[in-house]
Amino acid sequence: PVDVIEITESMFEPLLSDFSPAEKIIFNQCESIPGLHHSEHEAARIIESMGFTYTGSGPETLGLAEDKTRVKQILESFNIPTPAWKLYDYPSAQGWNLFPAIVKTSLEHCSISLDPGSVVMNQKELESRIEYILDNFNQPAIVEVFIDGREFHVPLCGNGKVQMMPVVEMDFSAFSDIHDRLCTYDSKFDPLSPHYNKIESRIPAPLNYIELLNLEKICLNAYHAIDCRDYARLDVREQDGVFYVLDVNPNPDLDIDASMACSAAHLGISYPDMMSRLVKLAAQRHPLFNHK
Repeated sequence: PVDVIEITESMFEPLLSDFSPAEKIIFNQCESIPGLHHSEHEAARIIESMGFTYTGSGPETLGLAEDKTRVKQILESFNIPTPAWKLYDYPSAQGWNLFPAIVKTSLEHCSISLDPGSVVMNQKELESRIEYILDNFNQPAIVEVFIDGREFHVPLCGNGKVQMMPVVEMDFSAFSDIHDRLCTYDSKFDPLSPHYNKIESRIPAPLNYIELLNLEKICLNAYHAIDCRDYARLDVREQDGVFYVLDVNPNPDLDIDASMACSAAHLGISYPDMMSRLVKLAAQRHPLFNHK
């Protein structure tokens, strides 16, 4: 039997105390604990401290993924291509002369702060956008070279031998303006927005054999470098034959219309079957279920 538990308060240990770690595996879809900002990793830590086996990555990986600076540093240390970048905690963008550029929050996910104004074409726009991030999100801004090329969402699944599932291309051909060619916050959460309605998903992405091999190698390296577990989704852009990792998401959206589920559906895997497979990956770590 499946028990659904909605976390509505910061202290959720009592919600789990009625269940036995010997009998239950937790499907962890918690993105934050109410009242605690940047607490995705804390939820996993609490679940783990109570002795439960659970799906997905551990607290260290989830905490790492919340910090784009640390992710970029690790990708670079493994020689994994990622757009050139710099962190700014002050509005003056000294030392940056690469345009077009994109300005993001350094400690958020779900495309928070991303809109057409995130893409900047000159120093004045850059400094204005950095100031916007500092003032509105109270955290440093990360500036990257904007790769104005094809964008792919790459679902990965497994431990040890990791499978790259069918790649999803985000098609921005409806937009002629460079400022619009990105996955904005509205593209995910506002059904009335142009980005939500005009960005098309192409499954599988039209890539040739060599391109798929190159993409797979880069994504598998990134998956292991960030120490992802069970599943993850990578956001990647391509320009001049080079694939650049934009982000590694070890706790991706698993809704039925999200990239992971759509990719599984292309393989003929139903949504319930996909979820069951993810639970079975976690079960391999359970002291009892892994023998069944």
